[in-house]
Amino acid sequence: MKYICSICGYVYDEAKEKAFSDLPADWTCPLCDAPKSDFAPEGGTAVDAAEGVAVDTVSAVSPADAAKPESAPAPTVGASIHQASTSSSEADSDCKKLSAGQLAALCSNLAQGCEKQYLYEESGLFKQLADYFASITPAVEDATVIGLAENLQKEVDGYALLHETAKAVGDRGAQRVCVWGEKVSRILSSLVRRYLKEGETMMEGKEVWVCSACGFVYIGEKAPEICPVCKVPSWKFEKIERR
Repeated sequence: MKYICSICGYVYDEAKEKAFSDLPADWTCPLCDAPKSDFAPEGGTAVDAAEGVAVDTVSAVSPADAAKPESAPAPTVGASIHQASTSSSEADSDCKKLSAGQLAALCSNLAQGCEKQYLYEESGLFKQLADYFASITPAVEDATVIGLAENLQKEVDGYALLHETAKAVGDRGAQRVCVWGEKVSRILSSLVRRYLKEGETMMEGKEVWVCSACGFVYIGEKAPEICPVCKVPSWKFEKIERR
């Protein structure tokens, strides 16, 4: 039987290796370092042992599939979403004021997006805005690793509805976001859960590397040769310096 990593797509083939069930509990994916619980039988679902959350490995949308024309949206879901989007009063009521931290993240992403389109002046301006909003972002007084783990799990759980909504309205852009975004959120969630178990020993002799293209986080002595999620080369990874 073959087992597929839900983060990077690595295939573990029992015909060439030992039985998957015989692997130790702390075994991780050779490519992206995802935990054993993020693997699923080919065509099946992975069950996160730590949280009891089922991960559908079949319904994930690849960038190529996301670019294909979508069929007509489901009448009930699509109609309700369309009705909400055409009502200005309802749209206004759904608007949410972003915090300084959220604006910093938004402007930082826009800066990177502009850079990829060779809009260097615009990229620089968004970078200035990101730096400004970051400078006025207040510290979170009650921040805990457990709280971070809970928030990341909520983020992962929210992708199911995001997938459904994006497909219902034929939003190919949102589907592309889901492809990389969900994988990055899953690896972040697994890393934080692992930190809760191992503590600082998890970081001994290792560095934190972040892919500047998709946000994938890797813990190791050096960055991976190729990003397991978006496939960019290692020089696209940035080392996060310790404070």
